[in-house]
Amino acid sequence: MRDTVSFTLNGEMVSVQNPDPTLTLLNWLRQTRSLTGTKEGCAEGDCGACTVVIGSPDAPEDLPPWRAVNACIAFLPTLDGKTVITVEGLAQNGKLHPVQQALIEHHGSQCGFCTPGFVMSLYAHYRNEGVVDDETLNDVLAGNLCRCTGYAPIIRAARAMYDYPKVEDILLASATDSEMLCLTMTDTLSGTEKQYFAPHNMSELAIIYAKHPDAVILAGSTDVGLWVTKQKKVLKVLIDIGRVEGFANIEKTENGLMIGAGASYAAAHETLEEMYPSLGELIRRIGSTQIRNAGTMGGNIANGSPIGDMPPPLIALGAELILRRGDNTRRIALESFFLEYGKQDIASGEFVETIFVPNPVPAGRFAVYKVSKRFDQDISALCGAFSLQLDGHKVAAIRIAFGGMAGIPARAKNAEAALLGQDWNETNLRKAMMALGDDFTPLSDMRASAEYRLQCAQNLLLKFWLSDDAPYLAKEVRHG
Repeated sequence: MRDTVSFTLNGEMVSVQNPDPTLTLLNWLRQTRSLTGTKEGCAEGDCGACTVVIGSPDAPEDLPPWRAVNACIAFLPTLDGKTVITVEGLAQNGKLHPVQQALIEHHGSQCGFCTPGFVMSLYAHYRNEGVVDDETLNDVLAGNLCRCTGYAPIIRAARAMYDYPKVEDILLASATDSEMLCLTMTDTLSGTEKQYFAPHNMSELAIIYAKHPDAVILAGSTDVGLWVTKQKKVLKVLIDIGRVEGFANIEKTENGLMIGAGASYAAAHETLEEMYPSLGELIRRIGSTQIRNAGTMGGNIANGSPIGDMPPPLIALGAELILRRGDNTRRIALESFFLEYGKQDIASGEFVETIFVPNPVPAGRFAVYKVSKRFDQDISALCGAFSLQLDGHKVAAIRIAFGGMAGIPARAKNAEAALLGQDWNETNLRKAMMALGDDFTPLSDMRASAEYRLQCAQNLLLKFWLSDDAPYLAKEVRHG
């Protein structure tokens, strides 16, 4: 039984014996290794000051090998077998890395607290040979906040980083390195009072979870990390699904897309955007590059949050879940998974294995809209999704789903009924808007009032009718 986590850090092999399974990489770097360039700003994956770069020898072929992640919510055991690079590892043989040199010469730093995080986000982009147009760079740096530089000189530095002479970079560790055998399903890091399991395949995961149904399933830790850093929860048993073979697979089938619950947003983004461009834009706004690199599609669904961004569009598209317990699986409609606030249709020891997303319907229309106080990196006050099929002038099929309007993400069935079989015109659209008041009784909270949510939901339905995504019939009434 192994009790050691091994990985390379800035090119050096390191081994940590029996770490606390919920010890964050950030705290270990600062407190044990004295690598204080990685900063703690928010401890919840928002500010980017703690950004490091992770290389995975077993990363999917369609993903870049280097990922910027938030060290403040990454648990140390999840790094077993990987390559970790911090800002201290960039300069080689006395020469600054081109990213660092560009930031210096383009005045991209003032107080300097956030600078290492910017450096590491740009470093990951540099190592992956990413493009440097403004739209891409703004997306790359959306998860890095700066209070004093103003971003413009940082963007200028990013545009120029390829112009400098290259330096020798730290190589990706080999997956066959005998000193870096991944933790197995029997490993529990037994020197602590906590248990940490790292199954290698779906059968092992099913067996372990059946034996430990109260365990926390750990995927990207974009939620679980905050349970530890903010809520100070003590998690006794964790099951890390990061090494489960096939759990992150994405497969195109004749009828749609099969997405493994362990697939990250980053992995699923491009394929879903090809199928449904509006859904691709939503994924881009779900969180920063760091969060999309870590957070998983299945995790967003399984935690059952009423303001999770993925369930509303997937419900509107008629998505389904495959749930597994032991050797048994069952398939349910995603909308049936959510029962009430904090409660899902999932048995003890059962977990989300796969998400099925149907292919687009010929001549169908789909759009999803997210409303939040900040455009990037903010939790939704409201998320509305709309799927429409017309037969001539009449609505042949309509699915409307909202998040943030109730204790669970749910369909607006009264609004759908007001439109189904009717002419797709403004008169019937207005009736459906009013019917939303019978579908939901929103709550007021820090993000929005109940009145705002209802009016916003009505206006999103109107927006869908007016938009190019859903051609309407009586164009002359658009401004009337």
